[in-house]
Amino acid sequence: MKTGIHNTSEIGRLKKVMLHRPGQELENLMPEYLERLLFDDIPYLKEAQQEHDAFAECLRQCGVEVVYLTDLVVESLTSLEVRQDFVHDFLNEAGVSDERTRNVLQDYLSGMDDRRMVSTMMAGIRKSDLHRSNASLGDFLSAMNEDYPFAIDPMPNLYFTRDPFATIGTGVSIHKMRTITRNRETLFGRYIFEHHPIYKDAPRWYDRSATSSLEGGDILVLSPEVLAVGISERTQGDSIDQLAQTVLSRSLTFKKVLAFNIPKSRSFMHLDTVFTMVDSDKFTVHPNILSSITVFVMELEDGKLKIQQEEGRLEDILKEHLHLDHVTLIACGQGHEIDAAREQWSDGSNTLAIGPGEVVVYTRNHVTNRALEEAGIRIHAIPSAELSRGRGGPRCMSMPLVRDDPQ
Repeated sequence: MKTGIHNTSEIGRLKKVMLHRPGQELENLMPEYLERLLFDDIPYLKEAQQEHDAFAECLRQCGVEVVYLTDLVVESLTSLEVRQDFVHDFLNEAGVSDERTRNVLQDYLSGMDDRRMVSTMMAGIRKSDLHRSNASLGDFLSAMNEDYPFAIDPMPNLYFTRDPFATIGTGVSIHKMRTITRNRETLFGRYIFEHHPIYKDAPRWYDRSATSSLEGGDILVLSPEVLAVGISERTQGDSIDQLAQTVLSRSLTFKKVLAFNIPKSRSFMHLDTVFTMVDSDKFTVHPNILSSITVFVMELEDGKLKIQQEEGRLEDILKEHLHLDHVTLIACGQGHEIDAAREQWSDGSNTLAIGPGEVVVYTRNHVTNRALEEAGIRIHAIPSAELSRGRGGPRCMSMPLVRDDPQ
């Protein structure tokens, strides 16, 4: 059965990828509420869009088909009933429980065509937008914090499409995100993988209804047989147990899950901020994990998970489990204390491989980029002055849907 998904490595030639072009949600960021929305700064939308368009064009020039999250969601609203359910579920996700408030918002959204409605959901809804819609606001405003300017919060993290779901083999894991702000994003994934004509038959490895958190930046498909998952600030051990049990028992190729225990801090937010794969035997790394790391090796034995703890250098762990004779670790900022800290802040280790030894990076991380080139990696550098303000790199901004198998 074709599922529209094929992703068995980090470095197989990228054929199809999902992006989200930043939209009005960035214009709805306010200094007072940045922490609530997981942002440290406010990108300038016009420049961020131009940078994102350059990213998409770079991928197209390399033979990658680019599709967009908004388009996939719109194409998933296949009937009036599905659309009505979507609006209902969206209001639930937004925490709108007051009946009068729900009615006002439902009428507001229902009066739009599909594309505008989805874009509005992503952007957030200002109370002033409802004033302009001539909705009755008396009871509506009495049910809300009158000092807060939004009826529904924006989703500014959406352009980091890596996190709400992940493609693994021919299936997908739809995530329970760590924070309320980002968990709303996974509703879009649910509708894509339940209703989109191309993707609705994909096997489900993990579901957003789970009780513990799992995020896509913590998932690296190292080979058709080995999956890596980070135990991080955003991904919990119980989630990895569940994902490992499902993937190892139901997928056709995966034999082993490596759970990497990484520091629980914002600077190490996900596993892909600690290391990414750039070639069959080359990886970018955060310098702070070069000495030693703990990994839990998870395999099935008689249908049950068997877990073994290993301590050691990342290089040795990768060599053992990927059956490599040699591993090259390319340190962010070439390992220099100042350069590494600065470029790690702008995701110097967060590369997107579009083929073996060929990656997309941010122009601003020039020290790390030089190290990649010296290691024989071909780089495609994209502008990032505004995109990088969101604290995510090219890998964070991309969700591979189809890759060739590694050679």
